Amino acid sequence: MSRPARPFQPLRRASQLPVWADVAGRLSLAIALLAFVVLVHWIDRAGLKDQIDGHVSFIDVVYFTMISVTTTGFGDIVPVTDRSRLVEALIVTPIRVAVIFIFVGTAYSFVIKRSWEKWRMARIQQQLTQHIVVLGFGVSGSEAVKELIARGTNPEALVIIDPSPARLAVAEAMGCNVLEGDATLDQTLIDVRIGAAQAVLVSAGRDDASILIVLTVRHLAPHVPISVVIRQQDNELLARQAGASNVINPVSFTGLLLAGSAQGAHIADYMADLASVTGKVQLNERPVAADEVGQSLDQLTSGGRGLRIYRGGKPFGFWEPETRALQPGDTIVEVIRCEGCEAD
Repeated sequence: MSRPARPFQPLRRASQLPVWADVAGRLSLAIALLAFVVLVHWIDRAGLKDQIDGHVSFIDVVYFTMISVTTTGFGDIVPVTDRSRLVEALIVTPIRVAVIFIFVGTAYSFVIKRSWEKWRMARIQQQLTQHIVVLGFGVSGSEAVKELIARGTNPEALVIIDPSPARLAVAEAMGCNVLEGDATLDQTLIDVRIGAAQAVLVSAGRDDASILIVLTVRHLAPHVPISVVIRQQDNELLARQAGASNVINPVSFTGLLLAGSAQGAHIADYMADLASVTGKVQLNERPVAADEVGQSLDQLTSGGRGLRIYRGGKPFGFWEPETRALQPGDTIVEVIRCEGCEAD
């Protein structure tokens, strides 16, 4: 995908007023300013001259106000005294500029800007394929995005959905595409082409919300891998039944690290090393290479240490006989050296 000058943010902070109230407020301000100019011209009508009949009526004042504010200026009514000209220069001209800005700003906000955003959104949607959708940009979601970027994922290939404008501002600053919205709604997920995604990461902060999002995603994208953060162990089965491919319980993982540290001083460090891009080794999942078919799991051409294979959806450890001859379609989980890290 081509890199835009800045990441696309299709939705803005929600206005406190409905659209009709916003438009009505702007028009009311413009009308009030025009009425004030009419009043000023009426008070100073003696300084105006009608080139047609020499008499300046109230209708003439309204007419002169309109052509003056809109900068039309037919020349049939003109200011002839110094005071009238000062009024035009010091009072009417600033109001004229303000009224023009109000109308131009309204046209931009409600016509030009929205049309531009819809066009930009359509262009971004056309380019979204094999992207990663992150639903929820809280602590877990933001850390996942940072880790993905650190591992080399292009921020343009990341789409963040969150209801918080403040969180989205952080994601946008990182270079990601962002969408302010409710991830439980079908249309929100359709807008980011969820069916063409490479993977979906769900971290809504609450288990019930996360499970509902998983259900919605699985309904729209039956074959896209879904990873979800679940904090209560009792909800892990529900998340899998909802369609999650991977269920991650940070509480259970913390317990594993604590238990590991009790059994050995370096186990927890090594597990964290495996999980982080800043470690000297990394876990890597990949399909079996063509020249590895028929070879044993301990003879990988990548130079990594094979730990497990997945065949037909079933896992087999390196000690099991199924790993002695790799087959087409196998998925390999291996430990590889971090090329960007310095050796000890």
